[in-house]
Amino acid sequence: MRKFLLFFLVLVVLPLLILGVVLTVAKQPVPLAPESASAARLAPGPFEVRQFDETFVDTSRPSPAHDSFQGSDQRELLATVWHPPGYEDGPYPLIVYSHGFSSNRRGGAYLGEHLASHGYVVVAANFPLTNTYAPDRPWVRDIVNQPGDVSFLIDQLLARSTDADDGLWRMIDERRIGVTGISLGGMTSTLAAFHPELGDERIGAAMSIAGPTRQFLPAFFRHREVPFLMLAADIDALVPFASNAAPVLDMVPESQLVTVLNGSHTGFSGQSTPLRFMSNPDALGCYIVLRNIENDNDDFWLDVLGTREQGINYDAVNELCLMDPLPVAMNPMRQQMITALVVRAFFDSQFADEDDDRELAQDFLSDVLPGELEEVRYQAAD
Repeated sequence: MRKFLLFFLVLVVLPLLILGVVLTVAKQPVPLAPESASAARLAPGPFEVRQFDETFVDTSRPSPAHDSFQGSDQRELLATVWHPPGYEDGPYPLIVYSHGFSSNRRGGAYLGEHLASHGYVVVAANFPLTNTYAPDRPWVRDIVNQPGDVSFLIDQLLARSTDADDGLWRMIDERRIGVTGISLGGMTSTLAAFHPELGDERIGAAMSIAGPTRQFLPAFFRHREVPFLMLAADIDALVPFASNAAPVLDMVPESQLVTVLNGSHTGFSGQSTPLRFMSNPDALGCYIVLRNIENDNDDFWLDVLGTREQGINYDAVNELCLMDPLPVAMNPMRQQMITALVVRAFFDSQFADEDDDRELAQDFLSDVLPGELEEVRYQAAD
């Protein structure tokens, strides 16, 4: 028996421990300069971060049938909420994070934790039909229902903030609500902010992280005046920079564009951290997405977004994963550091309590960050 245990420890347990150590400590990102403003802003904030998971159920809207999935008369959103410990220093801004296609809410956990430590309430939910574990397979056409999911989450969190028996009592400021998300989640955030029918007028700022925009015409962004920032990577293989991020400054009034040089699409997600051993995480990102949409026609789902008159570009073409070969990309952990800095700076520039703090955040975003990090480029619309 002892020989068996020794054999088991040497051949099974020890290699797993070594693998765990390697995955934890190997190939760490280049750290920020210790005395830099970027390092100071990336540090955890003054608030203890608390979180809870809850399934929010919207009984007023269905989850449509597709393929072998028979559909449901309701929409279930398994969510995580990150928040400061109490309302004494609040109320706080609310940020709704939307995940990408074939992903889930955990991809935004690093953003939720960072923002909550600095005085935000953040909610991220698995969308019913586009998340990793969606029935049958993730279904891209259900994006038309996701702006409604965002509004439903806002409703639920605001209601809890007015309930004296709830842990979120008095925590949320209904005048300071922002949306952000990665990839299809970035597009969901854009729809929620600007769409004339699907949009939510309570949204005061919107940020798309590598979200598609080629499906929109300039007229789409004239329905509402919402501060908008696009965060993108210049070698993005899934949502090409030239046709999605670069045109934003000409399409969206007073918009901002932050570009991560040598960043990948997949690297924006917190779930890409183990992929830092790959030369480019988009190799796996493309495999997952293409596998799940192989029976979908990209042109056919544009009709669910609206009409040409509303600013939907029916002439948009599918450019998904055409880059070959894939160039070497930056360490995803470094990319997430930059993402956390940009996300908080943008929302601070819109939602900070004091004018001086909003100005400092904008100055950091537009001048200090690109001055300290050579892989960051900032541009603003004329």
